[in-house]
Amino acid sequence: MAKRVSLKILLAVSVLILATAFSACAKRNSPGDEDSPRAGKFVFQGKPSSDITFLSTQMNPVEEAGKMRNVILRDFPGIVDFKPNDSSFLSVQIDSLLKHSPSASILVGALHGDLVKLYEQDALRPIDDIYKALEKRGFSENLQKLSRLNGKDIYYIPWMQASFVMVANKKALAYLPPGANLDELTYEQLERWSENIFEKTGMRAMGFPAGGKGLMHRFFQGYLYPSFTASTLVKFRGADAKKMWEYFKNLWRYVQPGSLVYSTMADPLLAEDVWIAWDHTARLVKVFEEKPKDFIAFPAPIGPKGRGFMPVLSGLAIPRKSVESKNPALLIDYLTQSEIQNRTLIETGFFPVSDSGSSGDLPPSLENLSSAVDKQASYRDSVPTLLPIGLGEHGGDFNNYYMLTFSEIILNGADIQTVLNANAAELQRIMNAENAKCWLPDTSSERPCQIE
Repeated sequence: MAKRVSLKILLAVSVLILATAFSACAKRNSPGDEDSPRAGKFVFQGKPSSDITFLSTQMNPVEEAGKMRNVILRDFPGIVDFKPNDSSFLSVQIDSLLKHSPSASILVGALHGDLVKLYEQDALRPIDDIYKALEKRGFSENLQKLSRLNGKDIYYIPWMQASFVMVANKKALAYLPPGANLDELTYEQLERWSENIFEKTGMRAMGFPAGGKGLMHRFFQGYLYPSFTASTLVKFRGADAKKMWEYFKNLWRYVQPGSLVYSTMADPLLAEDVWIAWDHTARLVKVFEEKPKDFIAFPAPIGPKGRGFMPVLSGLAIPRKSVESKNPALLIDYLTQSEIQNRTLIETGFFPVSDSGSSGDLPPSLENLSSAVDKQASYRDSVPTLLPIGLGEHGGDFNNYYMLTFSEIILNGADIQTVLNANAAELQRIMNAENAKCWLPDTSSERPCQIE
């Protein structure tokens, strides 16, 4: 059945299966390194009593690992042995290090989903005391909430994030509906905005990355569904979901047909094939590098249930079996300093997780996107939605069903409820096969997660 469905999706529309990842790697301290123009400006107070082993599933490529070791960690007053890791072997690596040296200072840096797996293996210690010491950093409440893996205790400190935001050509601003504010734009206003442009210019100005390597499945999972249903899976076929697809069917009338072949939105924006687009921050940087004065980035729209958004969040944690936590805590302090958060953004494309830093030193290409990411994450009625967790080899099929739902309803005009019922059954089959728990914004602890 899965093979038949996958083929059907590929025939219906160029389907995407790749998930986003900003990967990056780090540094063994070289205080004398003068490669960065900011060298010598930052001084960190505090010194570890021993070397620290930093295990990270992020920044794995050789070039990014070099930036971590030689630039990001350059001003840390101690030796950090940065060890990029595959998430599949993270737990094994932790156990191996502690078996060899029970007093080793170990810090773990990983995506939220990787840390959830470690938590479920009872491999992480609560670090509420570290968070309390750093709370003046101004961590977004929406992101900090995610680190309470049992709903109560903090198991990791937010480290860095990527996300998906909106970008508009400033030419489109003249057609905004009266009273519309980009920072609090609603989905209804987005439709009216697109309609205004179409009626006055004949242009279908809205664009989505729905091509073969695009990330439009994340738009449905992390933005549209949560904004209209406060769910990404449990409410997949409910009444609110039906209204959501009715809305999107109307919006699609003003979407550039080329969206079906766009894998990224930077080139269509620069070519002015579209004036308004949604995409991953990494895939939008080019727009602001080439024409920073012509475009503006802004948060995703707000729906009836709030502003759904999908943070690709990485955190810093300490293994439960580690007897030494003071040195890793010092490194956490360093990595969440505003100067180092900005340095990480410049070097790797990962955005800050706190509002304590100044973006004044950032290039325009990053400053505009950084502002949109921050506004999106800190909005009072945001609905944070995690990347799917615990789906194993079924992750690609899971994504495919969201795109199949899109192609059947929007492109083929099939009955909405019939499609939702059929595809909900297939999604439930995947959840059952993996015995997977729900992930935010769905909060049921039942395993497997159940679609209503």
